[in-house]
This record gives sequence, C-alpha cells and structure tokens, in this order.
Amino acid sequence: MPSAKILSEKQQRVAELSEQVKASAAGVIVNYFKTTVEDDTKLRKELREAGVDYMVLKNTMLRFVFDEVGYSELNSQLEGMTAIAISKEDPVAAAKIVSKFAETHKDYEVKAGYVDGGVLDAAGVKALAEIPSKEMLIAKLLGSLQSPLYGLAYVLQAKIDKENEGSADEAAEPAAAEA
Repeated sequence: MPSAKILSEKQQRVAELSEQVKASAAGVIVNYFKTTVEDDTKLRKELREAGVDYMVLKNTMLRFVFDEVGYSELNSQLEGMTAIAISKEDPVAAAKIVSKFAETHKDYEVKAGYVDGGVLDAAGVKALAEIPSKEMLIAKLLGSLQSPLYGLAYVLQAKIDKENEGSADEAAEPAAAEA
C-alpha cells in the first residue's frame, strides 16, 4: 500500500495530466515496443519542434486521466508499453508525426487518439494524419480565391490593350493622311 505522500503526489500528477489533456487540441496513444533510443530521440525532437508533448506513462495513470477527462473509451487500448503524444494547438501535428514514424518502424504502433472531444481508433488517427496542415489549407484557400481575380485582371488587361491598339491605329491614320 503506497504511503499518503506518494498517493497524493500521484493524484496531483493525474490532475496535471488531466488538465493538459483537456487543454490540448488532440492526442495519440502509441505502443513504443522495441523502439531504439536513437529513433526515440529523433521522434521526440520532431514532436517537440511541432509543439507536441510526448511522454511514456504507466497505463494505470493514463486510465485515471482518461476517466477524469471523459475519454474512458481509450482505456481498452492501454496495454503494453504505452506513450502519449499531446498536441497543444495543432490537431493534426501529433497524428502526422507519429503515423509517419510508425510507417518506417514496424514495432511502433498507433493505438488510438482523441481530437475535439471525440475518441479515434487507429484508422481515425491515420485519417487525421492525412489531413493537410493548417498552413497548407490556408494556402490552398488563398490560391482558390486569387485564381478568379487573376483571370479577371487578365481579361481587363486584354480589353485595355485591345482598346489602346484601336486608338493607336486611329491616331496613326490621320498622321498618314497628313503625310
């Protein structure tokens, strides 16, 4: 039986993690079995650069966190060696990075995740990872908005050029008549 001090520390840690999960945009649960230290270090660096917290936690602690946050459906995925990637702002960052890593490392398995208050299975996390980044979506939107404007500008410029050619021809006729 753990002492009161240890129990209160664990309860505090669960409360902190619960707040972190509640405040996050998305998260992904993975099985990191047989991941080398070198590969894990590269993955952690990439996640950190994207603003994603990555941590290895005991399944029991994650169960308490998920129960408190309302993601109890994820508890069935808490077996084996579990890590969680929590994305603070970008809902696709964690899924994208972890899914890409899982494609090249066969023992690294995406188990499940959550986004916008909903729980995702492994296929849902993969689908989330395939969504273009926010910056890419904004660029596509701006491109879509600019394309008709460029077309309109091209048509107007062609009309102006045609009218200028016509007035240049008219100006050239009297000059030719005078000569």
